[in-house]
Amino acid sequence: MEHVCRAAFETGSTSSVASGELAGTSRRMFLKRGIPAVAAGAALAASRLRGLQAQQAAESQHGRVRIIDIESHEIMVDYEDFVARELQHFYGPTRRTIHVVRTSNGEIGLGEGDGEPPGVIERYIGTSPFDWINDETSLSLGTAMYDLMGKLAGVPVYKLFGQRHRAFVPVACWHVSTHPQRLAEVLLEYSSRGYTWLKYHLSPFENVLDQMRALQQVAPPGFRIHHDLTMGGTSDHVFELLDQISAFPIAGCFEDPLPEKDIEGYVELRNRCRLPILYHHAPLNATFETLRRAADGYILGHARISEAVRRAGLFGALELPFSLQNIGGTITRAMTVHMQAAFRTAWLHFNSDTESWKSDVVQERLNPVNGLIRVSEKPGLGVTLDPAELERLKKLKLPAQKPWIIRSRLAGGARMYNLANPAEAIFMVRPDHRREITLSYAAPVETDYWDDDGSAEFTQMKQRIEREGTVLVGPE
Repeated sequence: MEHVCRAAFETGSTSSVASGELAGTSRRMFLKRGIPAVAAGAALAASRLRGLQAQQAAESQHGRVRIIDIESHEIMVDYEDFVARELQHFYGPTRRTIHVVRTSNGEIGLGEGDGEPPGVIERYIGTSPFDWINDETSLSLGTAMYDLMGKLAGVPVYKLFGQRHRAFVPVACWHVSTHPQRLAEVLLEYSSRGYTWLKYHLSPFENVLDQMRALQQVAPPGFRIHHDLTMGGTSDHVFELLDQISAFPIAGCFEDPLPEKDIEGYVELRNRCRLPILYHHAPLNATFETLRRAADGYILGHARISEAVRRAGLFGALELPFSLQNIGGTITRAMTVHMQAAFRTAWLHFNSDTESWKSDVVQERLNPVNGLIRVSEKPGLGVTLDPAELERLKKLKLPAQKPWIIRSRLAGGARMYNLANPAEAIFMVRPDHRREITLSYAAPVETDYWDDDGSAEFTQMKQRIEREGTVLVGPE
């Protein structure tokens, strides 16, 4: 359309031919933009029809089933030993809420996530699980509703969304940025557990090229790294940085490499980078960005079920791959596997971080083989509550992580000190968050964790950082 307008402007033409070309182009653009919207609506309608058919089958056998009780249990979960030190320092111990939903015929549905605001749970009491087809209210409770719908209809959850497009769904493991050798050790452990992708957030407190060299040395053939750049915030020229990382065979893809609103930058970066560019924090909710072909794939983070279905229709119409990123335990992982099995272009590896925790409230473990998890054919989600573990994890008290000092050695022997706090974990990947210092992912740097050891030196440095912010000192 732009070249038509430019030609008409340069020649001064107002002919009916030029007008007709412009009108035709406008119609094509309208149709191009309208088709994805229609596809998104059609996906919701098809999903609803599937749910209503399941309701009919369920009620012919059980009558109208109502939700009579929802128990919400807050639990703490312990990290796997080989990742505990880094995750404890970045985030501290984690909590999540487990929802156990009971029906009038004695069935149990499971969901998990964050706690719900007052009044939300009450909305579900007395309703049918099928009243929540394409749930727009709560992802965690919606998960429990779909678990119940599948159990009542006698079908696996994926059949409530549509036909099965894949029996095996790709999954990635996850970790935080840490010393290159430690990151390599984590990769080795996860690869022995069946993972073929590792996602981690780059941090300017570690040199990404040093990390890539360490990872490349130990990675088994076919293993890939998913780099999450958290929308930048560094002094790096991203185009050059991605070229340097892409030179390593183990490099796999890049997530959010530019500030989220720079849609045109994404378009250019995608055209120049030989590895896939993934958009997670899409500023226009993966609408206009998809028409501009701003990314090779999309990540939906904690999208409610209705939104995930809508976007699945849009991505399917445009032949765009995507994944769902819903963080939680095995209940969450199971729901994600069912949804990605049913969504046509949801063939990107997903992250749920389930592998980070030792314990869970269900009996099953959905561990991958060669990076793939097979979708369950059991009714519902295919997971079973372990009441004893639920009670144990409700009583589990894990120690909080005290603030600690990020101690970094820079080029030439200079040292940098920053105070880290799990309550402000964003600082570890976006130091510019505090508006104190701009760093680089590729600058020479080595970092260690300085915990409160009771020494006068630690206390004095902590107090100095609290007064001054980032402390930067020259070589001794």
